[in-house]
Order: sequence, then structure tokens, then C-alpha cells
Amino acid sequence: MSRVAVVLFAAGSLKQAVGRLARQHEVATGQPVGLRFGASGLLRERIERGEPADLFASADLLNPNLLAIAGGWQPPVVVTRNRLCAMVRPGLAASPGTLLELMLRPDVRVGTSTPGADPSGDYAWALFGKAERLRRGAADVLRGKALKLTGSPAVPKPPPGNYTYAWIMAQRQADVFLTYRTNAVAAARDVPGLQVIDLPPALAVEAVYGLGVRQAAGEAAEAVAAMLLGDPAQAELRASGFGGAAA
Repeated sequence: MSRVAVVLFAAGSLKQAVGRLARQHEVATGQPVGLRFGASGLLRERIERGEPADLFASADLLNPNLLAIAGGWQPPVVVTRNRLCAMVRPGLAASPGTLLELMLRPDVRVGTSTPGADPSGDYAWALFGKAERLRRGAADVLRGKALKLTGSPAVPKPPPGNYTYAWIMAQRQADVFLTYRTNAVAAARDVPGLQVIDLPPALAVEAVYGLGVRQAAGEAAEAVAAMLLGDPAQAELRASGFGGAAA
């Protein structure tokens, strides 16, 4: 009789790295791992509506904490880290020092993910709040012009086989797109001339990823959680551009 799969819901930014780790775990243990990737806020809503899940690797701590507060889930632990950066279209001059001025220009379209549905959008809004400290009125300008291009069922999806962030920039849907650095580096491999611009210290935003485990998930799910937090998996995540679980 085949073993029942452990079901792991995980942030879309983890798809490549966690997908590899899950497959390695299956080979090593014989335990199937079912994977569901997407925007963390939308994944939490699916769990709240009763969709089966044993583990939840979110791109923030808030969403798995909400499950724990509601009951039935353990409080999350930090599983990895990421950081926000800017993808800038080819041909548009940009640097960390000029990024804010660039985003504030009326002719520059700024893309983000969807706040509330996707932590990446929330992190972009946090950046806008930091911009307000540097330039009065900047937050309202940036929030007003931000194009929410990912993180919602309503946004257009790329054709099959296309990486979302590469497709957005190749299609010139935005001049600047704020996303995780791991996403930007992956997109730059597919879009010649795409610039990956790190945020200056005054605008820097760290993304802290939380891992929650359903309280009644069982030993197989706990083993997957332990694998993700173990040294080999942490090394794999760092090699993929993520930060370690430890600060």
C-alpha cells in the first residue's frame, strides 16, 4: 500500500529550492511529499477553508501565526530569509542611490505583488513607508502608482513554461518591479539586460519566512519540517540565494 503524502503548502518564491528538497526527501525516506505553491496569503485562506495541509512555509510570519492563533497549528519557526530588491528594465539607468528618485518619476511604472494576498506586496508597502521618511509624500505617490501584477487570481498569468517575473519584465508590464532578490536573479537569467538593483540601507526590507506544522500532522510531517530546518537543507537554500534561518 502506498504511503499517504505529506502535504506542504509553500510560498511561490520557494518553488525551485523546496521542490528539490522535497524530491530529495522522497528518495531518501520513501515518504511522498505533495507540494502546493502560491501567494502565502491565498494559501492561508485555502487552509482556512479546509483544504488539507500538513505544513505551511510562508514568506512571512504573519500568515502561519494567524493559523496558530485560530487553533490547530503550531506557532511558526523561521525557516529561511529573503530580501526585497528591484528589477529594472533594460536601458533604464538605475543604481541603489538613485532608485527612489527613479520610482517617483511620473513616467516610470512601478510593479509590485498584491498586499494582503502576498507578503511580497506587503514588503513593498513597507518600503514605501520607509521612503516617506526620506521624501515627504513619497509613500502616497508610490502606493498610488503601484501596479499589482502578481499575487492575485485576477492578474494575467504567463503562458505555460514562462517564469512569471521574467515574463512580466520581458513584456514591459513595468519599468521597475519590486520583488524578492531570489526571484529577480532567476528572472535576469531569462531577460537579457535586466538589472537587479539592491535597495539602499534606508529602504532595505528583509523577508522572514515562517514554517508552521499542523498539530495533528504526525511524525512524517514533523520529519519534513526537521529536514527543511536541518543543515543540508539550509545550505541548499543559501545556495539558492536565500538567507539562513538564524539571524
